[in-house]
Amino acid sequence: MKITFLGGGNMANALIGGLLNNGFPANEIAAIEIGAETRTRLERIFGIRCFAEPDAEALACDALVLAVKPQQMHAACLSLQPFLKQQLVISIAAGLRLADLSRWLGGHKRLVRTMPNTPALISSGVTGLYAMPDVSEAERLGAERIMHAVGSTLWVSEEKQIDTLTAISGSGPAYVFLFIEGLQQAAVELGFSPKQVRQLSIETLLGAAKLASISEDPASALRERVTSKGGTTEAALRVMIAHGFKEAIIAGAKAASERGAELGELLGKD
Repeated sequence: MKITFLGGGNMANALIGGLLNNGFPANEIAAIEIGAETRTRLERIFGIRCFAEPDAEALACDALVLAVKPQQMHAACLSLQPFLKQQLVISIAAGLRLADLSRWLGGHKRLVRTMPNTPALISSGVTGLYAMPDVSEAERLGAERIMHAVGSTLWVSEEKQIDTLTAISGSGPAYVFLFIEGLQQAAVELGFSPKQVRQLSIETLLGAAKLASISEDPASALRERVTSKGGTTEAALRVMIAHGFKEAIIAGAKAASERGAELGELLGKD
């Protein structure tokens, strides 16, 4: 499978690096990138072919990954139209709906919309995928293979679920970072040094996440297991619950989902 990336930013770099690390040959990967410095870096680091603009040679691929910013996508898609044939087109742009991409691509229907998250930059992400009906099973597998290079994958049955998934996994790392911020501030106020603060907060989070990942029990059961009656954990959780900790997370995720749908409307305007 030959793959061309439109755009050479961070997520494209992560995907290209992940594919190469999984044994994908460099001579089957190409990138279209308008920035000369970025093209040089991609060629030097990954050994792939790079093009300054779309043309027949750059688009001689089986899969085209749209990796430019959502605000730049309309113009970018129009530049692809003369060279687009039967390629599978995979979008990693947040918010953009497939109907709008299809229109900008001259009615192209072999489209997959994905939503990776930032841990993909270290091959620890999770990506949601949705395919239009014209996408074959083989093409779905191809899209999954590409996105699996940077972490796990999850197919959804309706495109609107990509917006809700974005609110959980796409924005989720920011929620986790906010939690780390709070835990670190508490550690500072309790007298720990910056080095100790970093170790205690991050390794606690990593250990708890790993424990949750290998356990078949729900998170509520794991929480109850470390919450002794009348103990320190119970005292902390009582205060957090009183401040609406869990409810704030739920409300925030719902707000992110609603904003995702709004952005789809805004970004899809010609």
